[in-house]
Amino acid sequence: MSFLRISFFNLLLFFVFNAKSQTRQTPIMYIDKFDQDAVAEMIRSGVPASITLAQGMLESDYGNSKLAKEARNHFGIKCHSKWKGGKFYMDDDAKHECFRVYNSVYDSYVDHSNFLKRNQRYSFLFGLKKTDYKGWAKGLKKAGYATNPKYPALLIGIIENNNLSRFDRMDKGDLKKLGKSSKGTASTFKSEPVKKGGKVVPKPKTPSKDTKIRISKNKIKFIYSQTGDTPKIIADRYDLGHWQILNYNDVKRDSKIPAGTPIYLQPKRNKFKGGGESHIVKKGESLWSISQAYGIKLKKLAKRNGLEKGQNPKVGTRLKLK
Repeated sequence: MSFLRISFFNLLLFFVFNAKSQTRQTPIMYIDKFDQDAVAEMIRSGVPASITLAQGMLESDYGNSKLAKEARNHFGIKCHSKWKGGKFYMDDDAKHECFRVYNSVYDSYVDHSNFLKRNQRYSFLFGLKKTDYKGWAKGLKKAGYATNPKYPALLIGIIENNNLSRFDRMDKGDLKKLGKSSKGTASTFKSEPVKKGGKVVPKPKTPSKDTKIRISKNKIKFIYSQTGDTPKIIADRYDLGHWQILNYNDVKRDSKIPAGTPIYLQPKRNKFKGGGESHIVKKGESLWSISQAYGIKLKKLAKRNGLEKGQNPKVGTRLKLK
């Protein structure tokens, strides 16, 4: 009788322990863990927090997939040739495929946002309001993010069923109200040190540069270009998509940017909102350099003054800024 009781007790413990080990993470648990990461990423990148959370929940099976648990990869992003971080192998579209391993889920979120920002085909999404989650969901499908025709409906369903749109209205001051960030102290993208003869080769020192982000008189974030800067170098330095620097500054892909030129990290405006109604053209100035100086879209500045987009005004011409 005693043996039976002990056996039954041991069997009960086995089932309880096994049940606990099989516990799935629920949508609520997922949101509580990663809401701060999603909002922080929205503030940094412009990708709505509701979209990041919904995609992460859908593609990682609410954090329960093997890839999410073992590699902290919530979006199924594969290694590709440029990846220098950890690697996780599993069968997917093909056998033994390589997936990225992250130090934290936050790093996975950052990589996902960067993927969207750096690909031209998603550029139109950043023209939508952060609160337009339906536009983003449909736009992702339109841009080819997913082949499933139901993908937008799936995302919208997750967002509305879990009231994720509330996060899209948050700002930096709301972060403390949310769950603790998963962000680690180590950098996910740190490459291995270069070695020669068994010894680590120190990186060459580079002169310090003025990389400070400023606010122009037209209320736009900008920086001053450095010697040797190209649109791509600037985009990489400020964690933006290449297309953003090109579009925001009316420059071409292979443009050589003179050092000290104001380069905008946000879209220029249709007119100048600072003091002054006009600008008198000086020697050496072009329509583009004037549009950069005042933060006015090149096309709008040209149209306001009866010029073609590539036409430069004569020295002494008074250009209307408003």
